[in-house]
Amino acid sequence: MAIEASFTIDQPEFPLNIVFEEVPDATIELDRVVPTNDAAIPYFWIYADDVGDLTTNLKEDEGVDDSTVIDELEEQMFVRVDWNLDHESVLTAIINTDVTLLSGLGDNENWTFEVRSSDQETLSEFQSYCRENDIPVQLTQLHALSPLESDKDYDLTDGQQEALVLAYSRGYFDSPRGATQDDLADELDISRQAVSSRLQRGLRRLVASTLITSPE
Repeated sequence: MAIEASFTIDQPEFPLNIVFEEVPDATIELDRVVPTNDAAIPYFWIYADDVGDLTTNLKEDEGVDDSTVIDELEEQMFVRVDWNLDHESVLTAIINTDVTLLSGLGDNENWTFEVRSSDQETLSEFQSYCRENDIPVQLTQLHALSPLESDKDYDLTDGQQEALVLAYSRGYFDSPRGATQDDLADELDISRQAVSSRLQRGLRRLVASTLITSPE
């Protein structure tokens, strides 16, 4: 059975800590795009009120071989990076085991990573790799994934399911969002208000059906 787990690690233990030395209020989010080559998680976003103050060459970080600013807006910067994979970190642990990175978010204090593994053994291999290479990750959350058996089990209407699936596939739940409610409304040929209602009610029913335990 597939398993999802969350780990934290102190900020200095992961590459890019040089960003926080210059812009302490920054938040960094690894981008989960699928690369077209063998590069490992090559993109990330930097969010900060003063992101333009970042002038340090990221190659000065021992975990980074090269970096390129792809785009810069008022409070965010999109960067491509070539990691130094000789420098052991959570990234090398992910690459050298069969876990899949779902998200990575860092600030001036720590990093939080969400990973998925096909089974408990694979997750244990990831943890063992970290221990053997002195990567001090700390497990904070663990849960098994159960497949959805049918729409009836989760009490979703056809419209709610359609809206939720479309929102997920178009990146509505990603950060930054890949689509707006107006975009979804155009594809579904309904009003934005109707999309908002379907998403809100559908998510409420999913939570009620999967996370809330009824008293016996």
